[in-house]
Amino acid sequence: MAANLQSEGSLRPVDLARAQGLSAQAVRNYEAAGILPPAARTAHGYRRYTALHARALAAFLALVAGHGHGTAAAVMRGVNEGALDEAFRLIDESHAQLLDDRRTLGAVEGALRDLVPESDEGAPGPTGGFIGALAGELGIRPATLRKWERAGLVRPRRDPATGYRRYDAADVRDARLAHQLRRGGYPLERIATVLDRVRSAGGLEPLEAALREWHDRVSARGRAMVTGAAELETYLRTREREEKATA
Repeated sequence: MAANLQSEGSLRPVDLARAQGLSAQAVRNYEAAGILPPAARTAHGYRRYTALHARALAAFLALVAGHGHGTAAAVMRGVNEGALDEAFRLIDESHAQLLDDRRTLGAVEGALRDLVPESDEGAPGPTGGFIGALAGELGIRPATLRKWERAGLVRPRRDPATGYRRYDAADVRDARLAHQLRRGGYPLERIATVLDRVRSAGGLEPLEAALREWHDRVSARGRAMVTGAAELETYLRTREREEKATA
């Protein structure tokens, strides 16, 4: 596609748009947002794009798939304004976020593997009950469970007669998973997000399907980042060639 566009030389907004399945207005909006470099104008004020703009558009759309619209737009603006270090910093941050997601996913998968054998090998099921019993089962202090409750990791009910905390099977599940993740060094805020996934999935067994979907999304995003990097490098090289040719 890019080779054909380059051979055509000057391009109208509609030419650029059709090549990517967009509207001509979208192309104009991308230029106004700094995602595309400024276009030359004809004597009558019409925009005339080139292969450089086609490369910029392809790079942006590829970056969106891996980094999201906001980051991709900021990266392209940085490149077009000559702020390459800022553009690369944004990409680095996005990669770091993806790595963080991978580590969280791995920690959840590991925690689930540690939990499953308890039922498979005939070990005692969830005991629950009052705070002391659950704390003793996990080998932690009752104060730790109270801290986890304040952070939203466990949500025990209160006994109507005594006002004491009562932990049911779901609470025990959440406490065990939180315990495994804390042992892995994960902060309470991250664990709360994981447990929200468990609750919304309806338990650990449905969560396994959600984890597979999560894993697929992480892998797809990683591959999209590779594609985006390749398209961005092509755009950078095209810019460099044009700058040398006009120097």
